Amino acid sequence: MKVLVTGGNGFVGRALVQRLLTDPAIEQLTVVDCMVDGLPDDPRITAVSGSIVDTGVLEQAFAGRPEVIYHLASIPGGAAEDNYELGLDVNLRATLAMLELARLQSEEQSQEQSQAQSQDLSQRQRPLFLFSSSIAVYGAPMPDPVTDDSTMNPLLSYGAQKLAAEVLVKDYHRRGWIDARILRLPGIVARPPQPSGLRSAFMSDLFWKLSAAEPMVCPVSPDAVAWWMSVGCCVDNLIHAATDRDPAWEQRCDYTLPVLRLTVGEVVAGLAERFGQDRAESVEYQPDAALEKVFGRFPMLDSSAALAVGFKHDGDIQSLISRALYRQVV
Repeated sequence: MKVLVTGGNGFVGRALVQRLLTDPAIEQLTVVDCMVDGLPDDPRITAVSGSIVDTGVLEQAFAGRPEVIYHLASIPGGAAEDNYELGLDVNLRATLAMLELARLQSEEQSQEQSQAQSQDLSQRQRPLFLFSSSIAVYGAPMPDPVTDDSTMNPLLSYGAQKLAAEVLVKDYHRRGWIDARILRLPGIVARPPQPSGLRSAFMSDLFWKLSAAEPMVCPVSPDAVAWWMSVGCCVDNLIHAATDRDPAWEQRCDYTLPVLRLTVGEVVAGLAERFGQDRAESVEYQPDAALEKVFGRFPMLDSSAALAVGFKHDGDIQSLISRALYRQVV
């Protein structure tokens, strides 16, 4: 199997690549990112360095005719809001360019199959295209409760770009050019403590600072409610989406992933239980009303449809902490 991962050296991408390399069925793994230093030393990896905005980079990425495409690369919320053109280029225009390359690949393989006089249409080759979307498509305030059929009304450019890309992915799926999977990801923790362009970075900072006994100023109140998922759980769900061949995907290809809905205070208490009760005292709350409106008022999520097709959340706070901090992705 030939697999392509965009954003493959990012936070989620690295964890996904690590997991994919445990699968002996993968013969070629193409990893695209602006920086590809530090990738695993594995002969199956083909590293493509550069931006997906660059046509040459994408053509190189698709040269091996990938059968499965994990499209994770993006310009996240705060960065996309601050630099509209960059967000539009990466989050929407580059996604369309990838869809076009996938379409051309599908059509070329169909022609080759036709020339070979194959009568088995069920064997038609079309790439599986997994698009990493975001709960940002729902906007703020979000519907209550949120379901997979809730109205989407993005508040920021990032959410608007992700929603526009979802519409395109679904249309290519409808036309039979790709086998689409669209997953709306929540806040994934715990991202490394470095600039990420994410306004929800405080969610990950809680894990790193409290586990290291460092003081933290939290920009939301302890009563702020968010949706949480560890990077390990996220990779579980990505792999499930790409490997599940249930015919039901033909009818519905988009899901909002199940989450743990927890207050910041509950997460702090869980970290204090793990690392020592003094850790809770190291958090100073200085709520930013505008930030909390977007990232601290998450409603109930009805995940029944996603759970029914095999997607999962972390289960409980201690499992969330373990898989967030200790990179339990394999």
